[in-house]
Amino acid sequence: MDKVANVARTEIDKPSLRARAIRMIAIGEVGVIAALIILIALFYVIQPAFLSERNIRAILQVVSFVGIIAIGQTLLLVCGEFDLSVGSVAGLAAVVSAKLMTTFGMPVPIALIGGLATGGMIGLVNGLVVVRLRIPAFIQTLGMLFIGQGLIQVVTNGAPVYPLPDSVGAIGMQTIVFGLGWSFVFFVVAAIIADFVLRRTVLGRNMYATGGNPEVAQLVGINTNAYKVGAFIAIGMLAAVAGMFVMADLSSGTTSIGSGWELTVIAGVVVGGVSLFGGAGTLAGGIVGILLLQVVSSGLVVIGVSSNWQQIAIGVIMVVAVGLDIARRRYFTVGAGAAGGE
Repeated sequence: MDKVANVARTEIDKPSLRARAIRMIAIGEVGVIAALIILIALFYVIQPAFLSERNIRAILQVVSFVGIIAIGQTLLLVCGEFDLSVGSVAGLAAVVSAKLMTTFGMPVPIALIGGLATGGMIGLVNGLVVVRLRIPAFIQTLGMLFIGQGLIQVVTNGAPVYPLPDSVGAIGMQTIVFGLGWSFVFFVVAAIIADFVLRRTVLGRNMYATGGNPEVAQLVGINTNAYKVGAFIAIGMLAAVAGMFVMADLSSGTTSIGSGWELTVIAGVVVGGVSLFGGAGTLAGGIVGILLLQVVSSGLVVIGVSSNWQQIAIGVIMVVAVGLDIARRRYFTVGAGAAGGE
């Protein structure tokens, strides 16, 4: 009898196949990774040149720039906020740094620190306005987007800033691995560190609590305002780094640096399962989402589809991703609970 009872108890405790399936589907990365694999296979079948070394390198190069900002955007979204000004911040930091090197003749390290400080200060302003003045992040960062674009024109008078010191161009031209430069190395290292922080540290758990349920987080002693302001500063500085890497790659501070990055970054991390509602998502998912969007853009070009369709495709993918996020919250969580009780 005891043996029979133990077997029965084991069967009761063992999660059902349906429960396991629901838990797996509920993980945001699973769907986007599957979609990424399917898209890569599809583009390869249509045009084998899609997986050429040159095209893969081009995809990773773009991802390394935008992905740096995606790291900050993921951290900020986990905290329950988002930033639409990252493209302008990247461009402004780049031209400020370039101007410090040329017009003011400052040493390259000091000029780079100036660009980094520019991004950090804008992030600080965004964060304080959002948490202290209670202005929604959408309004504040959208306004900062336009302010940043205007400041870029003021700083540069609408003209590229050059010539930059040879050492800056050398940074942009240097290859470290697979024909990719320091931007890719920085991206990988920053992603690993940020992923560890989110998954394995108290800081990461507090960030999830801040975005998931700020009222409860405050009750248990978490300073949610400090976490949000810190995340705004982080994304501002990361945007500055990305912009300055592009500046080094181009060997000039052009007014087009960062143009359109804000929507690409938000679309990518949301497609990767990072929730717009805060408190959910992973850095790995956000990066895979950025990679997926770049694969779509590159794949459509390689197979000869008009560039006009790229924006349509990205827009459709983002809407579907947000819809799936909402469905996952409403259905899969309930389904997992129901299945677990079977």
